[in-house]
Amino acid sequence: MIAIGADHGGYKLKEEIKKYLEEQEIEYKDFGTYSEERTDYPIYAEQVAKAVQSKEYEKGILVCGTGFGMSIFANKFKGIRCASCWNEEVAKLLKAHNDANIIALPGRFINISQAVVILRAWLAAEFMGGRHTERLQMIEEIEKKNMK
Repeated sequence: MIAIGADHGGYKLKEEIKKYLEEQEIEYKDFGTYSEERTDYPIYAEQVAKAVQSKEYEKGILVCGTGFGMSIFANKFKGIRCASCWNEEVAKLLKAHNDANIIALPGRFINISQAVVILRAWLAAEFMGGRHTERLQMIEEIEKKNMK
């Protein structure tokens, strides 16, 4: 199951992504926002990050204007690995190398066709393990030291 959230800058794209997820019969929960009215991205990034952190949801999708604000905020939660993604190759690497459990999309810079390509790549990719596991362990150690 996927947790999805957006601010006003990502609202339109989020709504299109929901249609895609429904077509693919992928279960999701929409954590908002529910309009294009101005709002603050940390509200939705927090909800999605907590949902993934608790393991109630396997993955998360965040959408804001650039994907940067959402990813910065989501990464403040222990165990969350999120990055803004603008293309298919990066989406594959996010999962393969970093085991990203949340992806942040730039709602003002990509359209639904591009978002679908990115999401397909990310959802289909497998974590490679190996040397990448060692790096994730390093991240976990830093989280233990710096995140209470």
